Amino acid sequence: MKKIVIANRGEIALRIMKTAKKMGIKTVAVYSDVDRASPHVKFADEAILLGPAPSAQSYLVMQKIIDAAKQTAADAIHPGYGFLSENAVFAKMVAENGLVFIGPKPHAIEVMGNKLAAKETLRSYDIPMVPGIDDAITDLKLAKKIATEIGFPILIKASAGGGGKGMRIVEKIEDLEEQMNRAISEAKAAFGDGSVFIEKYVSSPRHIEIQVLADTHGNIIHLFERECSIQRRHQKVVEEAPSIVVTPELRLAMGAAAIKVAKACNYEGAGTVEFLLDEEKNFFFLEMNTRLQVEHPVTEFISGVDLVEQQIKIAKREVLSIKQSDLEIKGHSLELRVYAEDPQENFMPSIGTLEKYKVPSGEGIRVDDGFEVGMKIPIYYDPMIAKLITFGKDRAEAIYLMREAIANYHIEGVATTLAFGQFLFEHEAFVSGNFDTHFVKKYYNPKQLKEQFYEEENIAALMGLKLYLEHQKAVKKPAKMASNWKKSRM
Repeated sequence: MKKIVIANRGEIALRIMKTAKKMGIKTVAVYSDVDRASPHVKFADEAILLGPAPSAQSYLVMQKIIDAAKQTAADAIHPGYGFLSENAVFAKMVAENGLVFIGPKPHAIEVMGNKLAAKETLRSYDIPMVPGIDDAITDLKLAKKIATEIGFPILIKASAGGGGKGMRIVEKIEDLEEQMNRAISEAKAAFGDGSVFIEKYVSSPRHIEIQVLADTHGNIIHLFERECSIQRRHQKVVEEAPSIVVTPELRLAMGAAAIKVAKACNYEGAGTVEFLLDEEKNFFFLEMNTRLQVEHPVTEFISGVDLVEQQIKIAKREVLSIKQSDLEIKGHSLELRVYAEDPQENFMPSIGTLEKYKVPSGEGIRVDDGFEVGMKIPIYYDPMIAKLITFGKDRAEAIYLMREAIANYHIEGVATTLAFGQFLFEHEAFVSGNFDTHFVKKYYNPKQLKEQFYEEENIAALMGLKLYLEHQKAVKKPAKMASNWKKSRM
C-alpha cells in the first residue's frame, strides 16, 4: 500500500495523514470549494477538488472519490468518520473498483448499521439486551400493547440511525402517539427509513463503549472502555478512558461481550461496541459503530496503540501484532470536543471567522484540529473545531491538565464549548464521578454560566481600571523635581 485517499476533511483527515506519513505512505486529500485552503489539503501529497461546498455535491459523491483514487493511482481509501464511513454501498463500490477500503466488509457495516438487524445477528451470542421488541413497528395499537408490557418509561428509537435522531423518551401512555409520530418523521428525514422500535428506557444510564480491533485472520482484541456519558442532545461532548465506575471484573465481561459482537458479524478493522450501564452495573448492548470513533485518542493514550496505524495494517491483511495479554491500562485520558456552539444559547451553532486561534501545548496535552486563524467555520458540516485531549498518571492529573489546557486555548470570533468544558471539569459531580447521561439536564444552567462570565468580566474590568489608575499616578509624579535638560544647558 503506497498511497491512500482520505475521503474526509478537517481534523480527522489530518490525523489519518500524519500516521500514513509516519508509515511511509503517500496521501491524497479530497476537498470541497470551501475547504480549498484547509490544513489537511496543504498537508497531503496530492489534492483533488470534489465540487461545491454542500456535502451532497462533494464528500458524499461516491463516484467522485473513486475517480480521485484512480486519477492519483491510489491503492486504498480511508473514510475517517461520518460522511461515507458507514456506508456499505460505498465500501462495496471501493472493492469493485480494485481498491482497498480501510474498514470492515460491507456485510458488517450493513448488519451493524441497522439496530434491529444487529439484534437479530446477536440473538444466539448471549449478549445482554435492553428489554423490548426486536421488530420495526408503525402500528400505534401494537406500540401501546408493547409499551404497557415493558412498562414506562420507554424509548422509541430509529432502526436505521444514530446520533439521537429519531429517538424519543415516553414517560406515559398518553404521550405515546405524538412521540411515535415525531420519531418516525425524524427518522424518515434523517435516514430515509421511518422504521422504529421500542425498548425499556434505562433511567440513569452511563454510556460505556469498548474499542475492538479485528484482523483478517480471525484475531480479535479489545482495548478497554471509554466513558461517553457527558452528552447534549444525545450526542457526546466529553469522553474519558478508563471509566471511573468500571471494575476489573466488569471490564473483563464487557470486553468479552464486545469481542462476541465483532465475531457475530465477521468484523475486520477498528470498531466500537457501545453499551448502556445501569445503576446496578448491568450492561446492555446499544449498537456497534463500524468505523474509527471521534474519541479514539483517549484509547490511544491509555493503551499506547495508534489505532489508525492498526487500521492500515489490518487493511494490508497483516496479522495483529498485539495480543490481549500485551495490553494494560496506563494512566487516564480525557477528551473535550471543541464545537463552534454557544453553550449559553442551548448549544446553538456559532458560525463566523476565527479571528484569534491559539492552541494549548505541553506534556500530556494533545489537540487534534483542522483549522487555522483567519479561517471561517462553514455552515455545511459538523461544527467541531477540534478535539482537546489530556493524559495524566491518574484521573486527577488528567482533569488538572484539562483545566489548564482550556484556560490556555484562545478562540475569538465564534462561541465554543470551551466554556462548557470549564464548567464541567470543575463541577463536583464530574470530579467525583457521580454522573450519568443526564448531566447536562441535571446540572448545567446557561444562566449560571452567563453569571460566571459576567463576574469574570467585572473582575477583569476592575483590575484593568486599577492598573490604569496606578499607571496614570506614576506618569503624573516626576522622578526628580529638577530638569536634567536644564542642567545640561547651564
